Amino acid sequence: MDIYCARMKKVREALRRANLRVTIVSDPVSIGYLINRHVAHVGERLIALAVPAEGEAVLFVNRLFPICPGEGFRVVYHDDTDIATAGLAAFLPAGPVGIDRFLYAQFLIELLEQRKDIMPKIGSFAVEQARMIKDDAEQEAMRLASRLNDEVIAKVPSMLREGMSELELADMLLSEYKKVGEAWAPLVAFGPGAAEPHHVNGDTPLKKGDVVLIDAGQATGGYNADMTRTFFFGGITDEQKKIYEIVREANRLGRKAVKPGVRFCDIDAAAREYIASCGYGDNFTHRLGHSIGLSVHEEPSVCAANGDIVREGMVFSIEPGIYLSGRFGVRIEDLVLVTADGCETLNRYSRDILIVGEEKGREG
Repeated sequence: MDIYCARMKKVREALRRANLRVTIVSDPVSIGYLINRHVAHVGERLIALAVPAEGEAVLFVNRLFPICPGEGFRVVYHDDTDIATAGLAAFLPAGPVGIDRFLYAQFLIELLEQRKDIMPKIGSFAVEQARMIKDDAEQEAMRLASRLNDEVIAKVPSMLREGMSELELADMLLSEYKKVGEAWAPLVAFGPGAAEPHHVNGDTPLKKGDVVLIDAGQATGGYNADMTRTFFFGGITDEQKKIYEIVREANRLGRKAVKPGVRFCDIDAAAREYIASCGYGDNFTHRLGHSIGLSVHEEPSVCAANGDIVREGMVFSIEPGIYLSGRFGVRIEDLVLVTADGCETLNRYSRDILIVGEEKGREG
């Protein structure tokens, strides 16, 4: 059995456990994951892979996007002049039908107008559960992507110069990431911008004493890397050093808590409770991490609300942060691969304090 048949088998097993006869997959990444075809997002046109718990899967797609059929699935085309969901509506059984969270509302509504005997249910879990556990080849791909990410981040200190803008540094990083994979826009924050977890890059110029926060990565061979490092330009204050050391220890405690059988909420708590014990609980404003693989953000989430159990082969981020509004912030993010007795940290770039262009007498 090849890996694609094995993946489809896992999806069907998940459907049977949930008493669902079929699920509709419209996320192009998940479709490619299941049928070994590069599938582009086709915008306002329908693309949907119907995966039954028993029997052959069927891909419904516009004829403008021809796809070669393969083992385990066939292709049904429609034209722009057709009702896009007509073939899908004819294929589906009555009763509960799984729908992934990526299917456009226009298609779901059109489908329900044709088939009033269908009851839509959230069906994303079936593929998400399969994608959670990375096989050996996927694990190697994640290692490679993270190693290349490390190499790009290692160039940041040599890029920093006083007066440059966040956008300038982001463009330089983007150019480097394009050399090693499919790049996505890096987050670059200087000074007070680093206190915004989802900062938008702007024209802010870099000046002495600024914290520099970089959250960046790329997809290499289809698999994503993601990491965050915080640098100090021109020196570091005692307060900045204190915050950094707290975040670094929270990162270590989070990674230390990772092993099969623990709950995601307990991993979140390992880092969050330490930050709170240091007096900065209100300044850690986001979840501890997210799963990652073919997409940058996948399920499950590493957060206080998730009581699911960690399993060997999962890959997710550990990224605690402390943000002092209007002043500065610190975040340190690493990816971990869950092993039989713990985890492997995929990012090797240093978590030590790194001061670039230090001026004597700045510290204090």
